[in-house]
Amino acid sequence: MLLNRPISIGYFINLIKYDILVIFAYSSLSLIVHHYKFLHDVSIPISIAAIIGTLISLLLAFRTSQSYERWWEARIIWGSIVNDSRTLIRQLRQFLPEDELAKAQIDQHILSFKDRQIIWVYALGESLRKLPFSGQVTAYLDKHRLLDKNKLPSSNIPNLLLEKHSEELKQVANHYKLDPNKQVQLDSTLVRLTDAMGKCERIKNTVFPKSYSVLIHFIIYVFLTALPFGLEEVGDIPEMVVTMLIPLLFIMIEKTAILLQDPFENRPTDTPMTAIAVTIENNLNQITDSETAPKQLVDDDKYYSM
Repeated sequence: MLLNRPISIGYFINLIKYDILVIFAYSSLSLIVHHYKFLHDVSIPISIAAIIGTLISLLLAFRTSQSYERWWEARIIWGSIVNDSRTLIRQLRQFLPEDELAKAQIDQHILSFKDRQIIWVYALGESLRKLPFSGQVTAYLDKHRLLDKNKLPSSNIPNLLLEKHSEELKQVANHYKLDPNKQVQLDSTLVRLTDAMGKCERIKNTVFPKSYSVLIHFIIYVFLTALPFGLEEVGDIPEMVVTMLIPLLFIMIEKTAILLQDPFENRPTDTPMTAIAVTIENNLNQITDSETAPKQLVDDDKYYSM
C-alpha cells in the first residue's frame, strides 16, 4: 500500500521505461514521415487530434474508475476480515461457559481458535499473492499435520483452516451444550470469513479484458500519428516534445489503472495484507491476554507497506 510519503520519481520511470522507448521511437518515426518531402504539405486539423484525445480520455476514465473499484473492494474485504477476526474471538470468550473446573480447557479452545485465525489471515494473503508460505504458517501447518507434501499445489490451505474452525466449533458446541442461538452467531461469523475469502479469490481470478488495453494503445498510436500533422506552426522542437509528452501521459494513466486493477500481485499498490495480518495478530493476542510482545511490520521500503 502506498503511504503518504514522498515517492521517488524513479519508481514511476522504471514502470514505464519500455513505454518511453516505444513512444520515443514511434513519435520520431511520425515526425520523420511528417517532414518527408511527399508528406510535408499534408495537414490534418488539430481538431481531429483533439477529438481522438477526448476519446482516449473517456476510455482511460472508465478504465481507471473500474480499476479503482476493484482495488477499493479488496480493501473493504480485508477491512471486514479484521472486524470478523476480532468478532470471532470475542464471541468465543463471551459464549463459552464460565466453568471454573473446565476453565483451562475452555481457554485452550479459545487459544486454538485464535492461533488458527492468525495463521488463516497470513495464509490467505500469501496464497492470493502466490508466494511460498512464510515460516510462521509452515510451522503451524507442520505442527498440526495440515501440510501434506503430496497434495497438489492448488490445495486451498485457507479453506482447510476454516474447515478446522468449523470442526472445533462443532466439538465445543456439543461438549459444552452451547446455546443454539450463540452457535448460529459463531457460525455466521465463519460464513462471513468464508465469503470474504471467496470475494478475494473472485477478484484474483477475474482478469480485466486484455482487449480494452489493446484498444486504448491502438487509439493512442493513432493519436500520436495524427498529432504532428496539426502542429506545423509550433516549430520542430516543441512539436517533438508535445508529440512525445501527451501520449506518454496517457500511457502513464493507463499503467496506473493496470496496477490498481490487480490488488493481490505483491506490488506496492497491493492491498496491504501483511500489515493487516500483523494488526489482526496483535489484536487477537490482546483480546486473549496472550503474553506476546506486539509484532511490528518491518518495511524494506520507505514509501509503501505490504
